Amino acid sequence: MPLDETDKKLLNLMQGSFALRPDPFAGVAEKAGIPEAEVLERVQYLLDKRIIREITPIFDTRALGYESMLVAAKVDAEHPHRAAQFINSHPGVTHNYLRNHEFNLWFTLAVEPDSTLGLQGTLDVMAAKTGAESIRQLPTLKLFKIRMDLEMEGGTDALKTAGEAVEPLELDPIELNELDIAVIKASQGPMEVRSDAFAPAAEKLGLPVEHVLARLESLQERGGLRRVAAILYHRRAGFSANGMGVWAVPEGEILDTGRQMAAFRGISHCYQRPTYADWPYSVFTMAHGRSKEECDAILDKIAEDTGITERATLYSSTEFKKVRMLYFTDAFKRWEQENGS
Repeated sequence: MPLDETDKKLLNLMQGSFALRPDPFAGVAEKAGIPEAEVLERVQYLLDKRIIREITPIFDTRALGYESMLVAAKVDAEHPHRAAQFINSHPGVTHNYLRNHEFNLWFTLAVEPDSTLGLQGTLDVMAAKTGAESIRQLPTLKLFKIRMDLEMEGGTDALKTAGEAVEPLELDPIELNELDIAVIKASQGPMEVRSDAFAPAAEKLGLPVEHVLARLESLQERGGLRRVAAILYHRRAGFSANGMGVWAVPEGEILDTGRQMAAFRGISHCYQRPTYADWPYSVFTMAHGRSKEECDAILDKIAEDTGITERATLYSSTEFKKVRMLYFTDAFKRWEQENGS
């Protein structure tokens, strides 16, 4: 869908600058240099046209005490949708893609802190129910970057530009009290496009908006809340390709190289993951572009700058699932009760 320059500027701002304040859209308006009423109108239009998927708090799964990992599964290549359908039924599966590799189904899985099955038990159930020939567990060992910002104003040169190297992020759970959990439950999910966007969460809790914002700020300071932001429909926003670049980085170079790779504007996720005898790739990077060629340009520039030559790129051909996870709900226990036996 054609977007004018103001739309593109708003989309960039909404992905990263949605402030924790009673009138958050006014904050976006100040940065964009346009009236708040115009911001509200344009953002609602972008939602209606399915450019913006939702505006929502983005919580950190590991910080909230959930166990999670990336999983690669080798399922029936003729009918991968059958396996995907069952895997998607789990509330902790937020992303599930068909990729061009013998391990053809790639999904993220999280289980809640008091899960009866745990990650291993859940994967055992999935393997049995889907007939997966093999399942490869790829948990995060180091997290260098997790921030999905699509560059709407700049072109390929902006996406393959390297910024300042970043430090790995901590993955340890934080302490949560009852109010933390109540605020997470009340505020998670799509937010309304209204000047007082945090008011509905406050109304659910029977608390002043300022108290809810203070608790969200506390969660952000402790690492439980990453940010509040717009999530875009990649393809509708013009980003039709995503390539998972995997890199065989020598053990002693992983920290410095991961920091360097994560700094690229066109990279949304960068992790260190385990290697196996037939899988030498220790660092994973997700590149997003308007075409396969743009993704290749980003990853080629990373290879040039880091000198890592043993690598591969896995492209997704089908998106089976992409949602934000809802925390502290009954859905996890229901799934385990229905499938755990």
